[in-house]
Amino acid sequence: MSANEGLSRVVLASGNRGKLREMQALLAPTGIELIAQGELGVTDAEEPFETFIENALAKARHASRVTGLAAMADDSGVCAPALGGAPGVRSARYASGDDDHQRSDAANNALLVSELARHADRSAYYYCVLVLVRSANDPQPLIADGLWFGEIIAEPRGEGGFGYDPHFLLPDLGLTASELSADLKNRVSHRGQAMRDLIARLAHARLLPGAAKPLSAGGIVPGR
Repeated sequence: MSANEGLSRVVLASGNRGKLREMQALLAPTGIELIAQGELGVTDAEEPFETFIENALAKARHASRVTGLAAMADDSGVCAPALGGAPGVRSARYASGDDDHQRSDAANNALLVSELARHADRSAYYYCVLVLVRSANDPQPLIADGLWFGEIIAEPRGEGGFGYDPHFLLPDLGLTASELSADLKNRVSHRGQAMRDLIARLAHARLLPGAAKPLSAGGIVPGR
């Protein structure tokens, strides 16, 4: 990374095409090129932790260690208060457990709808934490997060999005996340919120392309 260029290339520590598409669109105005880890031969990292932040850090450090590039990771999920916050960090593998070959959005949604059918409270929220590390051992990762509130409906609606989006209803809009345009979803979603927060932190740390000399990993970035 040149002292006067900021971060020009960042590897995304994810193989999720939906996440890549959304995050590339959100980052496009900054001039940062976001590269899927699979294009650089990086395999998925283990996600053994019970918190979103720990899993995001593990993924980002793994991708940076393998590629030698700055890396960004997202860990996100849908949380239902009536289920004690489940699926939570296990959102992607809610129905399949640890069998990666059996992961299925349809199975995850079916299980969530079934579990919530026993409860009057169908409220839920999406949570996203984004982590960016400049190197594998970056002592001061940049961290941002976002929350998106809604409720789970029994019947899927919409063709867009991914994951739990067809069942995630936004009462104020009367639409599910799958029924939103890509642009509107990026403006209001948990991931959109987190990315705008992260971009602000990148700007403050002078890490956007064309910025003045970047702060070192030990520079000061405002806390949350």
